[in-house]
Amino acid sequence: MHPFTEEQLRASFINVSVRERNTITLPSDFGGLAWDTLDFLGWRDRKAPQLGYVVVELDDTPVGVLLRQADGTIRTRPQCSWCEDVHLPNDVVLYSVKRAGQAGRNGNTVGTLVCANFECSVNVRKRPPLAYVGFDVEAARQHRIDALGEHVRNFVRSVRDGD
Repeated sequence: MHPFTEEQLRASFINVSVRERNTITLPSDFGGLAWDTLDFLGWRDRKAPQLGYVVVELDDTPVGVLLRQADGTIRTRPQCSWCEDVHLPNDVVLYSVKRAGQAGRNGNTVGTLVCANFECSVNVRKRPPLAYVGFDVEAARQHRIDALGEHVRNFVRSVRDGD
């Protein structure tokens, strides 16, 4: 992912009001992010922990969405729909996202199960266990990295395009 400035990140959000855009709390480590290890930038709001933010590159342009953690608890341990890690060391929660544009103003939302603190980029970079003799661990790892990027981009496109 390319590094972006604070102004570029704030301007990238497609499903927020101007007031919400101006009050976005950036990640505490924003100045020291290792952009080259990120498939997307995701963080929780320190001031409002039920809020999360995700920014991904679409056509070399940052596109961001505001997510809200759903109330209630999940009864069984779900799988993250982005990193698809079955050996997660972290929690997965349900986020709801207001769609962009008129659809969002009409109250249309979409939901997704995602790692609670957006640890997906770290999860997919772990070496997968050896599945069988001759299993190409590095190819499997690279496939997971590529799949994560595609899942996040497709989700953000669905928020943006309303489909």
